Amino acid sequence: LIGALCIAISTVMLLPLVVSVLASVKPTAEAAASPPTYLPHSLSLDSYQRLWTYQQGLPTYLFNSLGTALLAIAFTLLLTVPAAYALARFRIPGKEVIFVVLLLALIVPYQALLTPMFLMFARVGLTSTLVGLAILHTAIQLPFSLYVLRNSLSAVPRELEEAAIVDGASSLQVLVRVLVPSTVPAIVTVALFAFIMSWNEFLGALVMMSKGSSFTLPLILAAARTETSLGGTDWGMLQAGITISVIPCVLVYLLLQRYYVSG
Repeated sequence: LIGALCIAISTVMLLPLVVSVLASVKPTAEAAASPPTYLPHSLSLDSYQRLWTYQQGLPTYLFNSLGTALLAIAFTLLLTVPAAYALARFRIPGKEVIFVVLLLALIVPYQALLTPMFLMFARVGLTSTLVGLAILHTAIQLPFSLYVLRNSLSAVPRELEEAAIVDGASSLQVLVRVLVPSTVPAIVTVALFAFIMSWNEFLGALVMMSKGSSFTLPLILAAARTETSLGGTDWGMLQAGITISVIPCVLVYLLLQRYYVSG
């Protein structure tokens, strides 16, 4: 019974992805046919060819999305690992209040922050830049990442830290050589969530990016919806883009699932 339930849930989750992949290899006319054909009558890579040369070219948008996601991961870890270490280990007056205040950002919808952040970024020249978009994604991800890492660091036995201090390690050495290796699953979990959030995020990129050369993949897929001569949706190219956008998330998860599950 449990196996049948798991198969049913997996089927529901995978079926839309299978339909997207099949639609991406249909000829243009068949991909737009109504009623739709679920299995392609013939295979064609025309949709991928059109997407590859669409506007600035698919490699440009893949590079922008990947660069933004990697920057968001780096910024998130550089900020949250030391902050979580301080909140988990140091005797800071009112640190529980500080921790709760930092977590309160979770209840503020980030859409409400886009206008003030855009105005601030415009003053310092960070609009339409990958660094600016990565900072926005980092701000969105910080509260959750801090929550995960702080709890993970708190669970590390203090005896390990005390042994390192007895051997003459500084606070930074304790963090880098003892606590970080002990919390790799939590760090990988934070990195995975930051990557997927940044890779898929649409609204912030739509607000921040005004140059076509700085668009990320979700933005260009939204533009590709109405690219036919009559203003309709180019379903083949759209499904090709969806298929390509899913691949990095699946690969990253498969490569890191051992750490993610244990974390």
